[in-house]
Amino acid sequence: MPVPDYQSLMLPVLQRTAELTHPARVVELEPVIASDLGLSADERAQRLPSGRQGLLHNRLHWAKQYLTRAGLLEATERGRFQVTNRGQALLAERPPVVNNKTLARYPEFVAWLRARGDTVTGNEVAGAAEFEPPGATPEERIEAARQELEASLKADLLDRVRAMPPAEFEELVVTLLLRMGYGQGREEMAQALGGAGDGGVDGVIHQDRLGLDRVYIQAKRYRDGNTVGPDAINSFIGALNIKRANKGLFVTASTFSKQAREHAERSTTHVVLVDGDRLADLMVRHGVGVVVRHTVEIKAIDEGFFAE
Repeated sequence: MPVPDYQSLMLPVLQRTAELTHPARVVELEPVIASDLGLSADERAQRLPSGRQGLLHNRLHWAKQYLTRAGLLEATERGRFQVTNRGQALLAERPPVVNNKTLARYPEFVAWLRARGDTVTGNEVAGAAEFEPPGATPEERIEAARQELEASLKADLLDRVRAMPPAEFEELVVTLLLRMGYGQGREEMAQALGGAGDGGVDGVIHQDRLGLDRVYIQAKRYRDGNTVGPDAINSFIGALNIKRANKGLFVTASTFSKQAREHAERSTTHVVLVDGDRLADLMVRHGVGVVVRHTVEIKAIDEGFFAE
């Protein structure tokens, strides 16, 4: 089964914490709850898109945080918590689930939501508060927003790239490769060769100062919908053979046909294909044609500061 969202983990966290004779820690509950849920090794190993934290651990942390804000759990010492009398009373009701609507019974929880800026209406003391915070954790919502913004940026970026003159597109590809570390990142180690007499290649990157190891480049801008076919790949492979080259990079702002990819894979010369989507991804990742508009800092508790 997939890793449950943080609301679905609230009841397991409350129940398992109540069973302990000592204050709990999230890292202690994690394997027990994972086993209760029947999560596979791969599911337990899933991480947030940022890769910085386990998905299950993150969601358990936020389940614990919400339960604490509702007064069902309380912190006892650094990183540890236990069930309160209010939490025991809720468990005594044997609820089938505990979620945000359940927590809306408690005025402290609703006050916390309002302090965060969530819209909450109704008589929260009577348990009639009307709201539904998102099901994802804050880190997941941030990552989803980042991905949405980045997807829009990549689409705009490709529109700009497809409007570039061919010579500028070739220079763009060379610049990107240098930013990625090819040619030791030194401008003198790269050259755009497009134009008459280019020998079927548009650029070359020297991996060493003597030019013993070279990567030849074919940069075909192409507009969206104009797919690169096998003939263009075969022509590039032929140019590489003439130059006795064993490495080639074919970059387009469009896409490659299935046959084109098959021809590249079957070639005895190592040819890497980069389509528009991957090109935009690499440009964003290596800061080519983009600037940082905002930087968001996400702070966490410094456990060392509070260490005894």
